[in-house]
Amino acid sequence: MTETPDRKLYLGPLTDSRRWDRVSIRPDDVIAVTPPKSGTTWMQTIVALLFSGDPDVETNLSVKMPWVDIRVREMSEVAERLDAMTHRRCLKSHTPLDGLPLDDQAQYICVFRHPLDAHFSCRTHMQNIPMPWFGLWYPEDDADGVTFRRFLDGGPEGFDGDALPLAHILRHYKCALSRAGRSNVSMFHYADMIRDLPGTFARVARLLNITHSDAVMEQLIQSASFDHMRTHADRYAPAGGTGFMKSDTDFFHSGTCGKWIGKLSDSELAAYDAVMQSCLTPEDRAWLEYGSTGQEDG
Repeated sequence: MTETPDRKLYLGPLTDSRRWDRVSIRPDDVIAVTPPKSGTTWMQTIVALLFSGDPDVETNLSVKMPWVDIRVREMSEVAERLDAMTHRRCLKSHTPLDGLPLDDQAQYICVFRHPLDAHFSCRTHMQNIPMPWFGLWYPEDDADGVTFRRFLDGGPEGFDGDALPLAHILRHYKCALSRAGRSNVSMFHYADMIRDLPGTFARVARLLNITHSDAVMEQLIQSASFDHMRTHADRYAPAGGTGFMKSDTDFFHSGTCGKWIGKLSDSELAAYDAVMQSCLTPEDRAWLEYGSTGQEDG
């Protein structure tokens, strides 16, 4: 059974959540639901490796595990391709859960990252893709700090939502928290994936009811390591090898936490703290920023 009532509409230059109306969700589907630049490609790669059991699988995520919300492809073509798939499917969404149809059996895997890390990763990403309409939010020369002000001030929907403001990340997080009691909605954190990639693989495998031998799992985990994915960026980056991005390798820019440290002024950090304190409990904020440990590593 799929729940669809009272779905919120997310509509922006990239996103149209109504496209999900054309998707017939299957009970064994896996749907990766994340804010941008929060570990989507990494999680989908893990799923692709577990599905196949092949450390050399050609992931081809943009075609085999499509981003349903994005408006750059005709939805009729995407729906036809999805309907024709005979294997188990993984779909991608940057729409918060309140804008998606929720099936009782499909697995929804939500991945989060420290909002400031996601923001600085997005700064790098926007300079690497041919989408000039985001230049107003992410100017190359930003001596006045426009980019960070818009990160704090932007709304969670519409054009703003597609530019990844803090409000959009918080909307994703609150929607996931409110549904985390469901057996088919799970939450992962980028920092935990860095700390314990084997543990992440084991947890995802349990959720998807997939088993492989220890030897195979070791090979799959190695294939999903940051260094391996960056070295083979033409295979693992979305649309890798097609020339869409200026550099496939730069899609995997650093794969680290704390990208923002030393790059924001005291007043900028204070403004960020004020928003976070007003929107989240201390416990929820600690998880969103640092994952299961609730604190910065080191």
